[in-house]
Amino acid sequence: MKSYFIGVVILIVAYLTYGKYLEKNFGIDNRETPALLKADGVDFVEMNWIKSFLVQFLNIAGLGPITGAVAGAMWGSSAFLWIVFGTIFAGAVHDYYTGMISMRNNGENMQELIGKYLGNRAKLFTKYFLIILLIIVGVAFITGPAEILQSFTGINKEIWLTLIVGYYIVATLLPIDKIIGRVYPLFGGALVLMMFLLIGAMLIKGVKIPEVTLENMHPKKLPIFPYMFVVISCGAISGFHSTQSVLVARCLKNEKDGRKSFMAAMYLEGFVALTWAAISLGFFNGVEGLAGSGGGMVAVSKMITGLLGKYGLVFTLFGLIALPITTGDTAFRSARVTIAEVLNYNQSSLKNRLIVAIPLFLLAGFLSQFGFNTLWRYVASTNQLLATLGLWTCTYYFIEKKRNYWVAGIPAAFMSAMITCYFLVAPEGLKLDNMYLVYSIGILNFILALIVISLKNAKVNKELDKIII
Repeated sequence: MKSYFIGVVILIVAYLTYGKYLEKNFGIDNRETPALLKADGVDFVEMNWIKSFLVQFLNIAGLGPITGAVAGAMWGSSAFLWIVFGTIFAGAVHDYYTGMISMRNNGENMQELIGKYLGNRAKLFTKYFLIILLIIVGVAFITGPAEILQSFTGINKEIWLTLIVGYYIVATLLPIDKIIGRVYPLFGGALVLMMFLLIGAMLIKGVKIPEVTLENMHPKKLPIFPYMFVVISCGAISGFHSTQSVLVARCLKNEKDGRKSFMAAMYLEGFVALTWAAISLGFFNGVEGLAGSGGGMVAVSKMITGLLGKYGLVFTLFGLIALPITTGDTAFRSARVTIAEVLNYNQSSLKNRLIVAIPLFLLAGFLSQFGFNTLWRYVASTNQLLATLGLWTCTYYFIEKKRNYWVAGIPAAFMSAMITCYFLVAPEGLKLDNMYLVYSIGILNFILALIVISLKNAKVNKELDKIII
């Protein structure tokens, strides 16, 4: 139990200290933001920081920090370390800086930012890769809540799918402050209630949470690195978050609200993931019990029912559904905006938004026949690849601005090594089983990444010297 509460304290202290340093390193000022400069009443809409924080948090915190944390707990309490320190040194850095850099670039989306700082080839790759990721995430969060609602109510999944898609269409088309900005406070309240009920029940019932250990407890002995670092993406670092940061970057009234929106949302998601990882290990009495729980939403429903009973389930169900739905709606919104920007197709009128949205949802309807677990397998690894690109973008931005670029550069190098190792061993990758070779390649990748960053900085310095001379 001590490890869990120490983790919570570390997150709070880090937000107040390291988070403040990251803000100072960026160099916020009083310039006008895209919400004011490009106001269009649809996507560029001014919102206060409280609404912006809620929108950002509920956008990024789908089922990932719940099911991902539960799945990651299969490696044991070492998951606590990745969630806490991943949030502090990778996830919060990524989410905050991608949002702030977007604000400094008139609210540009991720493929444009990647193109500006990493080059046109990276932009071309990201352009289509990002659309695919957003659609898969959106569809996963149609099927996920529909499956949850069917399991708890007995009402046919197809009915829930239709209702959820109907909401997504409305949320995708209407101005961001008309529905998302208004219903999210309600969803946020449900989530806070759910978390307090679960933590309270955990303490009252004396659930014994194991202390941190580096021992690999996975039943199949899958290596902690890189598998756990991919399984727990939401809750530590997730590339999908950058697609949401740029949406909220178009709504902030001033730059000082960035830390309270982008960064605070990531820290809160880390707390959610840490709590679910802890509860899953405590409730099922360790990895062995968790392995026999049924996994995923089956395990989650057992924990909620066991800790809170049927009446508690009613209160928490709304919060549990709010998470995936509030991520799914903005995934489709991001996909609609991204497709329109790729086509250079103005989205001010409802007709133009419909022209983009209708084919998008027809495709989503086809893909929704696949289950959540099937879709999520493709989300996790692509998520971490996009996160790696996001951190490299932040690194190159700070090199150009002559600020401390290592705060993003070291996580970028680490993520490059991690995702390389994953694709070497993963079933959808090369399936290598020689871990000495895999880790050697990973270490080499990490060192080369640091060298590339240093060379980029030296090149920029040399170019600046020429300009000065």
